[in-house]
Amino acid sequence: METIKALLTELPDRQQDAVKAELDHLASIADETGMMGAVQVCAGQGIDLEGLEGVQDVLLMLATNHPRMIDRVAVQASLMRRNGGRQWARFQFPDDGKPWVLDLPSAREAFLVDAVAILDLTEHRKREADWYQSVRIDPASGGEITLTQATIYVEEYAQSELSFGEKSLERKTVQKVLEVGLASDPNERVVEICAKGGKAFREQYIKMFATHFAPQSELPVEVPRRDVLLETLRADPQFETEPADGIDRVEVSSLSFRSSDGGFARFEKRAEDETLYGFLDRRFGQASPLRAGGWQILAATLRIMLEARGGKGKRTLTVNLSAPNTTTLPNKTETDRQFVFGLLERWKLLASPPSKADLFEVVK
Repeated sequence: METIKALLTELPDRQQDAVKAELDHLASIADETGMMGAVQVCAGQGIDLEGLEGVQDVLLMLATNHPRMIDRVAVQASLMRRNGGRQWARFQFPDDGKPWVLDLPSAREAFLVDAVAILDLTEHRKREADWYQSVRIDPASGGEITLTQATIYVEEYAQSELSFGEKSLERKTVQKVLEVGLASDPNERVVEICAKGGKAFREQYIKMFATHFAPQSELPVEVPRRDVLLETLRADPQFETEPADGIDRVEVSSLSFRSSDGGFARFEKRAEDETLYGFLDRRFGQASPLRAGGWQILAATLRIMLEARGGKGKRTLTVNLSAPNTTTLPNKTETDRQFVFGLLERWKLLASPPSKADLFEVVK
């Protein structure tokens, strides 16, 4: 550090400010989340990180060889820190098979124009939309998920200003601010949006996304942000039903686990005459991930078998739940969605709704 300071003192003030700002920028993402963001972004761009030791080595390599990637890593880290928070929302489009046009230049340009209109930026402040791909590892399956992402931010590179220290004036850096971030998964028909301004603003952004990139599909619905309580499924649950529900039976057809040492396991129901819980007890006994310590339930699949009613034959509603707050409810009809949502509440698989205090959000 002293060597760096000595080198900086030989530079003119403005160059010192620029270098200090960039170093502070790297320091702000030199943590576990920044490393995860670097891995996801570099995987999407085909950048090999093998042989590099630690986040500092990775960030210095990117700053030297791929300077554009640093901004993307910073954005990715910001999205992950906010994921599930008050500035984040997840939207589910209907699985209608209709194509998206995420790579269409005219659609991207139109989206940026509309986003800037919402941001209400002054003319002199430059803005940019950066499109790229990233790769996430699905915690439930361990498979790779390729996402198409975009970030919109004000193009004001890190600047510095003077602030009063204990004994003298000190330089303080000011970083550029991410305004809007989105991550889209065309296969699962899911879009995540991270933006300031509250729910109303995020709804405007998702409407713009639908207009420009999914013009043939109906508007998506926001996925509930309440945490799923997967520990409820650790003991073989007795799903409470009522005659009016028209439910023949309910079963847990799959469970996914991660161990404290990083191991992963997924089990699916196979035999019709044995439940998944019965199989795990028979196969593993006390070593079952449902009984042994150190295993966390990451995801589960429920199958709700409905009786034939109202001119409709028997059918099955499949519900996937993933920690911390992801669920795919049947989205063919709003009736099915509300029906399943009510069942999940009844079966204690959803956390209590947020209070008014939790919903309060400062709009900047």
